[in-house]
Amino acid sequence: MRRPDLALVVGGGLGLMGVATGAMGAHALRGRLDEQALAWWATAAQYAQIHAALMVAIALACARPRTRLVNTALASLGLGIVIFAGTLDAMALGAPRWLGAVTPLGGTCLLVGWLAVALAGLTPGYRR
Repeated sequence: MRRPDLALVVGGGLGLMGVATGAMGAHALRGRLDEQALAWWATAAQYAQIHAALMVAIALACARPRTRLVNTALASLGLGIVIFAGTLDAMALGAPRWLGAVTPLGGTCLLVGWLAVALAGLTPGYRR
């Protein structure tokens, strides 16, 4: 029996979350949140969708077993989405503003993920 590809499962789930939260912000939360909160919500949904799509693309493009750089990219992107989008969504829903100090940690994870993708592309034999 073939083992499931955790990167595809997580990437797909986070993409689903991004679309669902984006729709929720556009419909259910409009009129309930102020403009700043709606902007945070939209940014969180957008970043979640973009980076989830990147996770899925990496998972599909890189054969198994994956290199350490590819695994680093996937883990960093997943963690970055959860922290970045999660803190923005939480603040939009009324969580304390000090969570805004945590949001850049998620952004840093996203940057590390992109850097690992670039470095993996520079590494000879990265598709092994």
